[in-house]
Amino acid sequence: MSGATGMVAAGHPKTAEVGAEVLRAGGNAVDAAIAAVLASWVCEPLLTGPGAGGYMLVAGAGEEPTLLDFFVAAPGHGSDVDHAPLIPVEVSFGDAEQTFYCGAASCGVPGSPAGIAAASDRWGTLPLADLAAPAARLAREGVPLNGPQAYVFEILDGILCSTPSAEAEFTSGGRSMRPGEPFSSPELAETIERLGRDGSAPFYSGDIGAAIVEDVQRLGGLLDQADLDAYEVIARAPASATYRGRTILTNPPPSAGGILLVLAFSRLQEICPVGAPSNAQLLEVVDEVQSLRTPQFTAGLIDPDFLRRFLAANLGSTTHVSVIDGDGRACTVTCSNGEGSALVVPGTGIHVNNMMGEEDLNPLGFFRAAPGQRMPSMMAPTAVMGPGGEVELAIGSAGSNRIRSAILQVIVNLLDHSVDVRSAVNAPRFHSEGGSLFTEPGIDLGGVELGDRDLVEFRAENLFFGGTQAVTRSPLDGSLDGAGDPRRGGAAVGA
Repeated sequence: MSGATGMVAAGHPKTAEVGAEVLRAGGNAVDAAIAAVLASWVCEPLLTGPGAGGYMLVAGAGEEPTLLDFFVAAPGHGSDVDHAPLIPVEVSFGDAEQTFYCGAASCGVPGSPAGIAAASDRWGTLPLADLAAPAARLAREGVPLNGPQAYVFEILDGILCSTPSAEAEFTSGGRSMRPGEPFSSPELAETIERLGRDGSAPFYSGDIGAAIVEDVQRLGGLLDQADLDAYEVIARAPASATYRGRTILTNPPPSAGGILLVLAFSRLQEICPVGAPSNAQLLEVVDEVQSLRTPQFTAGLIDPDFLRRFLAANLGSTTHVSVIDGDGRACTVTCSNGEGSALVVPGTGIHVNNMMGEEDLNPLGFFRAAPGQRMPSMMAPTAVMGPGGEVELAIGSAGSNRIRSAILQVIVNLLDHSVDVRSAVNAPRFHSEGGSLFTEPGIDLGGVELGDRDLVEFRAENLFFGGTQAVTRSPLDGSLDGAGDPRRGGAAVGA
């Protein structure tokens, strides 16, 4: 939709509406994003939650562009004891399959409660308790599953049925919840209200943190109190690239996705300095960038000087919320619980993440990350800044390794093909990885050389290709427009 003075794009209509209500009540973009993120814990409960982690990028309206890192950290500060094995689960996307790992050993240190509290303290204008109230109400009343969320429940059924606590929280009589059936959790409602009332302290140094540690360790995980005590939210300067006269701001190291996105735009500018790039050129860039994600790349991400050195050498289950307010301030935040560990902490409704069991986040092998090290996520909340420093686009995506290819293609659609934001988000996508080219129906492969690649053609659009939520701001009159990705049941709501 367009014509509003504030705009929220999110992965669920109710998530977006909660954020828009905050804008209508006088909150800024960060207030709206916080409320929407909390609502997503209920509306998209398998993708995110208080056991998750994420990143928030804030820019525009005179704000110093800042990336707030509250992603999941590796556990193990207080113990080097043996852990339970990871539990493999095959997840089918219909036309492709992927193995994920759950269980107590897959649990990393959650960052979402700390990140939300830190963002509220730094940029918020409304009380955190007020921002938490709508999400708590939804958790008590229940939110009927729409088609995309029911599909997520269906494909993650193997994880949800792997422990009694997850089965009790997320299934109906031992089967996947179906479209129209409501997800509710009074315990999660109380946890959300606790965050709003007391901030993040109970989740790290208090009773909620102690309950998380007790449950994880009882079942053989590494997460302990020392890990919670050591966790901190980190403010970073964004990584940036120049493309078509704009500045693209995104997630810096130690996250992996943003730096690869920066390199992709820089390469694309080189090989196609004017005009719209072809899909063959886009694929060339995607392949080149993917090839640079080597063990050396992953190991180097923790070096504070890695971004400068890497660019100098080479130049030549998740959900997202994007918000732009009436002052032109953008807040774009991506959060992920992975697929979930299947540990739901008793009395809290907290489904702990499975980031230590995500192959995409552990390319050097499982349990190789040092205690406290941020996992090298592909998540890349992004803002596109116009020549005068004003925000023109707030964007981000879900979708694991498909995040950067989704964001790249949507931004190219907007800047090079000059389509509206809904057309840019809805357009068919491709993704290249592991010797395969994955495509949605309608993608133009003219000029594309497959070589030794396997072509995997999806029969319909699919959440495999990401969930991109975008809000645009006109450089001419400041008018706003937004789009939620239909692949994940997304929506845009104006204020």
